[in-house]
Amino acid sequence: MSSSIIEAESVLAVDIGSVFTRALLFDVVEERYRMIAATQVSTTVGAPFFDISESIFQTLTRLEEITGRRLMEEAHLLLPTQEDGSGVDRFVLTFSAGQPLRVVAMGLLEEVSLASARKVLESTYCQIVEQISLNDRRKPEAQIDAILRARPDLILIAGGTDQGATRSIAKIVDLLTLALQLMTAESRPEVLYAGNSAITKQVCDRLEPYVRPRTVPNLRPDIDRENLMPAQEVLSEIVYLRRSHQIGGLQSYSTISAITPQPSLRAFGRMVQFLEKITNPPLGVLGIDLGSATTGIAMARSGTLTTQAIPIGSGFGLAAALEQSPLESITRWLPMHVPNEAVRDYLWHRTLYPTAVPTSLEYQAIEQAMLRQILAQVANRVAPDEGLYGFEPILVSGYALTQAASPAQSLLMLLDGLQPIGVTTFILDPYGLLTALGAIAPLNPTLVVQVLESNALVNLGTVIAPLSSVRYGTPILKVRYELESGETSSVEVRQGTLVPLPIPNGQRARLHLQPLRPLRLTPTGKDTARSFKVTGGLLGAVIDARGRPITLPTDSARRRDLLKRWIATLGG
Repeated sequence: MSSSIIEAESVLAVDIGSVFTRALLFDVVEERYRMIAATQVSTTVGAPFFDISESIFQTLTRLEEITGRRLMEEAHLLLPTQEDGSGVDRFVLTFSAGQPLRVVAMGLLEEVSLASARKVLESTYCQIVEQISLNDRRKPEAQIDAILRARPDLILIAGGTDQGATRSIAKIVDLLTLALQLMTAESRPEVLYAGNSAITKQVCDRLEPYVRPRTVPNLRPDIDRENLMPAQEVLSEIVYLRRSHQIGGLQSYSTISAITPQPSLRAFGRMVQFLEKITNPPLGVLGIDLGSATTGIAMARSGTLTTQAIPIGSGFGLAAALEQSPLESITRWLPMHVPNEAVRDYLWHRTLYPTAVPTSLEYQAIEQAMLRQILAQVANRVAPDEGLYGFEPILVSGYALTQAASPAQSLLMLLDGLQPIGVTTFILDPYGLLTALGAIAPLNPTLVVQVLESNALVNLGTVIAPLSSVRYGTPILKVRYELESGETSSVEVRQGTLVPLPIPNGQRARLHLQPLRPLRLTPTGKDTARSFKVTGGLLGAVIDARGRPITLPTDSARRRDLLKRWIATLGG
């Protein structure tokens, strides 16, 4: 037996969301780490408890019922594992619940230093409430008033390449110093300096009578080079410190956590980056975690990780999504007639009661239509120009997407909303496993690898989405596939159609693509015959030849018939 298993440890991972609290228990089974059990309950961050302790207690009680293993003693988690096998060895905590940090970004140039500052702030749960730069035309006193009105939790200062501008940075710092003097000591925000490293000491000396600034290496050491990771790491710490004052019980649970509690998106992104590293050949990996208040995006490509926390979601964040979406962009996805007023009323009601379950097929259809629009906004953030191409796989987390009434509904929502191009495998994470493993990874990488190898994630299916400009109904592609059993089959694909390939779940198959008309599997460049292997998912594999962007009929009756036909084609 390997030394890693001899030293095996059980781990409990808890994630505090704005609507749900999830708990996952990991331990060794037959000399391999496995996810033993998972559960979720309603979060108790808000009324009437205003403390996460109650929801954690409820998840532990459920885990005890599921596993028959005693995890608590006098309502407290047993750490470490006891001689009788009760308790756990390690506990880790992640969180996305709580109000976003209110941030004032200060820098030299809007399109350079402030652009880098925005990338850092978008990587976690922050809201930029004010921006001040050298080309800000407001008078200094107006800028100071703007800072005071913003009531920031954090001020981020960026600008100047290393050994570059010093006077301009000094001017920004002097402005901030005046604003800090007008604040009470209790209301002064955290300050993070991420500008010209050559004057870090002078900046600290200037600010320290009022605050103790944190410093990180320059975001833009050169005009053409960014260094965002150090600032993102410190920002995660600041987010935790602020949330620990907002969320009851977070500080007390941090004392038993094996590592400092971290934002859920940071842990989620760590796993996306890990999966990109082990993909062979290395391809881009995209992760989407659709929560109630925030949608997290993690992209790993060419060894670089980018994360974004978009303040839209399926519950509390629905209001922001609705404000950015014309109603017709939602209602066009409804397979039945529902009056606009009813759609609008239901969605706004959903923002007040994010845990409500749809009580009719119409309400379910409205929610799924809205999710398509949210995913379209995600795709626009990820690839605003060339379309969603080059990600293999796409990992999907979040209750609304992973717990749909059928796998076909999940896949169709993802295809209609994201509209990927080329070859993409959709992997569902129904238990929040990626966030939990991302938190555990620094402590026990062996556990992470072995749990991933245990098929705890769900392969929804591989999608091949060719681009062609021919007329609807024209044959564009012949697909022949060979199963491991030796059985072969072929199908002709016509423009504008969805074609499922019945490859059994978990089985490998080789696909042979023979274009019948000019088509592309990339945004640029023509494709000739191709051959590659895929693994069948819950829905086997699917050819999506509906074009990009997907064009729906303007006639309402024809459009609804087409939507019904698509879901029937996939077996939903």
